[in-house]
This record gives sequence, C-alpha cells and structure tokens, in this order.
Amino acid sequence: MNRVKLDTFDHAILRHLAVNGRMSVTELADRIGLTKSPTQARLKRLEEQGVIIGYRAMIDPHQVNAAHIAFVEIKLSDTREAALRAFNEAVRRVPEIEECHLIAGAFDYLLKVRSSDIASYRRVLAEHISGLPHITSTSTHVVMEAVKETGEAPVF
Repeated sequence: MNRVKLDTFDHAILRHLAVNGRMSVTELADRIGLTKSPTQARLKRLEEQGVIIGYRAMIDPHQVNAAHIAFVEIKLSDTREAALRAFNEAVRRVPEIEECHLIAGAFDYLLKVRSSDIASYRRVLAEHISGLPHITSTSTHVVMEAVKETGEAPVF
C-alpha cells in the first residue's frame, strides 16, 4: 500500500474536517490560509486518493439511549485465518458492537459495546457476544465515564 504524500495544507484540512466535517469549503479555505479553488481541489484529491474515506454525523449516545459502554476482552479457541474470518463476519452483524479490534496480547479481540444500561448489555452478552464463533472466554470492563472518544481533534 502506497502512502499519499501530505503537506502542511493537507494536514490542516484533515485536522479541521475531523472536528467539523460539514464545514464549507469557503470556511475551510479561510482557516487553512488558501483560496477556495485550491482548497476544493485538495479536498477532492484527498477524497479520490482515499485519505478521506467518508463523512458521518456524530450522535450523542445519551440522546439515543446508548450511553452505557463496556469493553469486552475475547479469547478464541482457534486463531487460524478461517476462524478469525468467521468471528469478524459474525461481529459485523451485532449492531451493539461499535468497535472490534484484533489484539496482540493476553486475549485475541477487544470489543467496544454500546447499550442503554447494564441489563441490556447483559442481554447482548448472553444472546449475541457469547454465541460468536470460537469464543472460549470473555471478560467485561464497564466504563464509568467516557473521558475522550472519537470525534475530538486527532493529531495529523
């Protein structure tokens, strides 16, 4: 995979859009110190090269009754490629699983699960997560407070 070469203007575009993806091209141009046309051309290039892969709305989890977060460590009985593929495909079908990461360490996967409360999380664990392919054990870590989550300005 070839990495795209980014200059300081490209990085500035990414920083600003990471915070506000709905920013107009005119406002973006003002913020990065270019005129509208070159800013628009850079933005289009970043999209075409796959640096910017999409835009999305940031939803307040409290407003949609999904503020309860649990991180779940998963250990698998089989870590061959076919087993990992089966697990990955099954995880994608569980809407409460917000993130899934294959981990190098004492366990195999780390899941971020959102639900309305601990009782609904327990149901997701029992009815969906525990039935995922090749699981031998799970360990849950309940979040007491989300201090920093996606959507805050990353460093580019």
